[in-house]
Amino acid sequence: MSGSGRGADTGARSARSHALAVLRIRSRALAVALLPAAVAVVLLVGGSTGHLPGAGWDLARRFLTPVAVLVLLAAAGVALVVARARPAMSPTVPVAEEAAPDLYRMVRDLADRLNVPAPSAIALTPDCDSWLEDRTHPAHGPPSAEEHGDMAAGGHPVRGRTAAAPVLVIGSPFLWWMRVGELRAVLAPVVAGTGPSAHPDIAAARRFMRGLDAAVAVTSAPGRGPVARGVLAGVGRVTRLLLRGCRGHAAEMERGVAAAAADRAQAVDYGPRIVAQEQVGLAYAGWDRLLTRVALPAWRMGRWPSRLNAGVVAALTELSRRDRLAEGFTSRLGERPACDLLEEPGAVDEAASLLAARLFHGGPAERGPDWSPVHWGDYPDEVVDRKWRTDAARLHRVLDALHVPPAPGGTAPPGGPTLSRVLTHLTGAPPPPAGPVPPGAAEDDADADAAVATDRSAALAARLTAELAREEAAATGPAPQGAEPALPGDGGELPLFPLQPPRTGRDLLADHIAAMVCCAAMDTAGATPGLDWLDGPALLLGGARVPDLSPQVMTLIEDGDPSALGQWLTRQGIRPEKPVRLV
Repeated sequence: MSGSGRGADTGARSARSHALAVLRIRSRALAVALLPAAVAVVLLVGGSTGHLPGAGWDLARRFLTPVAVLVLLAAAGVALVVARARPAMSPTVPVAEEAAPDLYRMVRDLADRLNVPAPSAIALTPDCDSWLEDRTHPAHGPPSAEEHGDMAAGGHPVRGRTAAAPVLVIGSPFLWWMRVGELRAVLAPVVAGTGPSAHPDIAAARRFMRGLDAAVAVTSAPGRGPVARGVLAGVGRVTRLLLRGCRGHAAEMERGVAAAAADRAQAVDYGPRIVAQEQVGLAYAGWDRLLTRVALPAWRMGRWPSRLNAGVVAALTELSRRDRLAEGFTSRLGERPACDLLEEPGAVDEAASLLAARLFHGGPAERGPDWSPVHWGDYPDEVVDRKWRTDAARLHRVLDALHVPPAPGGTAPPGGPTLSRVLTHLTGAPPPPAGPVPPGAAEDDADADAAVATDRSAALAARLTAELAREEAAATGPAPQGAEPALPGDGGELPLFPLQPPRTGRDLLADHIAAMVCCAAMDTAGATPGLDWLDGPALLLGGARVPDLSPQVMTLIEDGDPSALGQWLTRQGIRPEKPVRLV
């Protein structure tokens, strides 16, 4: 027997051993629940037949019988909650076989070479990961041709729901960035996991664990009355106790399944898989940059890029061009991309992009007037320009609310939107005292000016934070009564995976000042909005990207020193005293 075969057998044996351990815990819990009833039956039968006479036995029967009934009712309640609880299902984009016959054919061929059952369906997730997911719970709905793709066309028999193979979930960025051979190599260990998943003991242990996990979620859900909360609290304590007892064995079981799948997959595309793993890391880096730097600014203003996966190819190509460590990766772009395995890559990309906006930002499930798609060619004008002018308008609204006067010598009307107005407010100092200046007063005045500027920055940041919170609350509105769960298989709040923590007041103020500078550059120096695939919104002057101005803005906010920003404006030919156009 080969080394890989021995390793696969060892991992499978370990997985089955720990699966049996999980099932033994389930059996012990059932035995504990039935023990009082069994003792009560013995006492009752003994009393009726005259074998257990006496006051002591009568007292035991009167005490233990109601206890046994209560324990049975409690156990039945726990079992009912575990059985009816809906296990979490990852939100994905289902891919029917009609929409990707070549992809299904590749996965079936991979399963045949690995000698394992083929996955029952294929779905995409907007993340850089791939896994197998069991969706056989009745609460997940009946299988359909659209969702499950009729994998039996590959020669595998159609089985009942209880024996259905898991769904293969593929990270959508892999399809667009990887070549067909690379995707096949990356999926080999994942598809190999359908073999251990078909074992009855492992499948039963997984069902039990998923039921316990779903029951804990049910007992923790808010919005119930005091009686229901009390009952579910007891159920929650029992299920958590069982989860703690099973956790170690379940982890070892999954580790054994993964080891068996990895060892089995070594015989298929082992060499290409080593190379493809480099592309997995590169795809993750580019996808993260694309979401946080490019997609997030659009999501925050009610637009969602409809071709995120196509964008990750542009981002990774740009990363390959900039990073010498990635040299040579672009040469592989001449090979067939894995997205060619889809019949309509654009439609799938759009669905995955909308799901990504929901998962990472919490956007609506469907497009609308305030939630519309944007194509990459329109991104600079419809997202970048609008974002900067919206932020600049909000900044001047706050200045108006603070009764900040226009900058002296400006050419705009009173209260007009000029960059000078912002700079003067943030760096303005109280008038100097009359009379002679004592020694050391100049340094004290400088410190006082910096303190005033810092206080004004803090006050402006606080007002901007409050204004932005009001706008977001007005845009979101209260949740409708009886609303459906946010995502299939999930009743929690969105976003499920927020990309960034809430922005601080200082960050918001820096963003708004930078937006005002960009508006001034566009209206007074001929600059244009642009898109950098790795850094997001960019300011272009003469077709070249303008150097980053974040350090100058932070010096202004934190120290009240406008000199660095003033020199930057002079070098770029930007006139802060000129009015700018707002939305």
